[in-house]
Amino acid sequence: MARNAEKAMTTLARFRAAQLGTLGGKDRRPYLASECKDLKECERWRREILREISKKVTQIQNAGLGEYRIRDLNDEINKLLREKYHWEVQIFNLGGPNYRRIGPRYLDREGREVPGNRGYRYFGAARELPGVRELFEQEPMPVPKKSRAELMKDIDADYYGYRDDDDGILIPLEQEAEKEAVAKAVAEWQAKKEAGLLESDKNYAEENIYTTRKLKDDSVLADSDEEMETEAPRFVAHVAVPSQKEVEEAILRRKKQELLEKYVSSELLKETEETSKTVNEMNS
Repeated sequence: MARNAEKAMTTLARFRAAQLGTLGGKDRRPYLASECKDLKECERWRREILREISKKVTQIQNAGLGEYRIRDLNDEINKLLREKYHWEVQIFNLGGPNYRRIGPRYLDREGREVPGNRGYRYFGAARELPGVRELFEQEPMPVPKKSRAELMKDIDADYYGYRDDDDGILIPLEQEAEKEAVAKAVAEWQAKKEAGLLESDKNYAEENIYTTRKLKDDSVLADSDEEMETEAPRFVAHVAVPSQKEVEEAILRRKKQELLEKYVSSELLKETEETSKTVNEMNS
């Protein structure tokens, strides 16, 4: 036969004890918080709910419980949270503290606030369930695109490098580098010259290619030895250059021809040309 302790743990006995409100020797928590009019009793029921929430939050951290058990635990926790809210409202109505304002937030193991969607929160392994993980994946913020007008605001002379030399730093550095490069090139040339690597023959003579020789007088003197050196280059025309008088005569002939073509008919112009030709032949 079953002992009395085993009989007391049967489902029927536990159900009967729950109906009578004598389960475990404790009072049964009221179904509605508004039915309790004692502030101390409300505080006690709130603390009991907090213990149950803490116990279930610890259990839901185990991802090996299975998807269905994790979902049930998460639903039970959210149900207890709603019940705790009603008890806090009743405590405030009875003159107690406002736990809704001073109460702590729900944090996970990493110290972050427990995420939720429209009041329903997910704890522990429930956040990794299929269909739940996608709810909290934050999409990357789109890169704001600038219009062409906004881009053109940042384009000025500095953008194209027109004022790089105005900083007073670049030009002195370039001059110093240029002096060093010239000195190095001259030293190399001098060393080659002393070694005799630049002389093609014994009659090799240096000549300044930038100087030109010009007679003191404009006329060419074959027997004159008086010459002078100038740094200005000499320009030589390879085609016949007309004088100023010849240019004026050509312009005048062109204007006469344009006036004749404008005011004289082609037949009269032809007759005039023939007459002029005949007169020239007779004079010759």
